[in-house]
Amino acid sequence: MSIFSKLSFKDQAFRLRENAILDATTSILGSKGYDLMTMDDVANAVGISKPSLYKHFKSKEDLVGEALIRLIDGAIDFLAQLDNDLKPIEKLIALLEWALRVRLEGGMPFLPSTSTHVREMLMRNLKYITRVLKLNGQIEKLVLAAQKSGDLNPELPSDVVLFSYYSRTCDPAVEYLQKFSKMDNESIITHMLQVALNGLRKPA
Repeated sequence: MSIFSKLSFKDQAFRLRENAILDATTSILGSKGYDLMTMDDVANAVGISKPSLYKHFKSKEDLVGEALIRLIDGAIDFLAQLDNDLKPIEKLIALLEWALRVRLEGGMPFLPSTSTHVREMLMRNLKYITRVLKLNGQIEKLVLAAQKSGDLNPELPSDVVLFSYYSRTCDPAVEYLQKFSKMDNESIITHMLQVALNGLRKPA
């Protein structure tokens, strides 16, 4: 039984509208950025009044924080659903592929990597910090295990591998390829995974 089936019609409508708000927020953040986005933008995109928007989120900071928390929760849920028999490196590849696909579909604005103001705002959000630490811990364990097995270079400091992995999710090459190349999204993902894991050199 899903969580929605346990909710009243009014509560279901509230949840659905909240998801629509977060979808709109993610899209607007991706196109305009945090500083230029307004609560009016979000309300207009969803087709609701601004007072109705404030019934869900009391401020732009709360709204953006929740949108990014939902994204992190998506990554955590994706990892949890992977086959336990997969090797650590296979799980890392699968998660990066998921992140690239979400990004190419417009569902992943990379605000913390581009805005000091947003980073400071998020550091005050305990719920966000808790989720980030959980996801970071899971990915770090996969990196260490992959290094131990030799699937990732064990001579590199694990932090170098970890943060290089994160950086691949916000590599601007993805946007350039989507905008200026003739490749479809699946081809972009395939080639970006190749570059992320094997570099630019021709395989031996």
